[in-house]
Amino acid sequence: MSKRRLNQVFIFTFLLVLWSCVTVPPPNEEYTLAKIALDSARAVQSARYSPGYWHQAEEFFRRAKILYSEREFEEARNFFVNARLAAEKAENSARLLRQKNGDVL
Repeated sequence: MSKRRLNQVFIFTFLLVLWSCVTVPPPNEEYTLAKIALDSARAVQSARYSPGYWHQAEEFFRRAKILYSEREFEEARNFFVNARLAAEKAENSARLLRQKNGDVL
């Protein structure tokens, strides 16, 4: 190979390696929204009135925090979103059941 061709290959390889190092930004907004949704669900005793959704939300949030700490931001974002959705379902379900039972919210 000529020296020029070797330089082109080196530059291309360097740019390819540099491009592959680009990461997804951390899902801070999703983390915060999931945490708030879990806190709101906890406030209405979702673990008691809607244990299925509550435990699902906790499990998603736990997995998301592990992935977040390992800097697997794309996967963590998906788990945070799922945790928020499950926590919202748990909260709504618990509020509905408490209202039907006549409990004060």
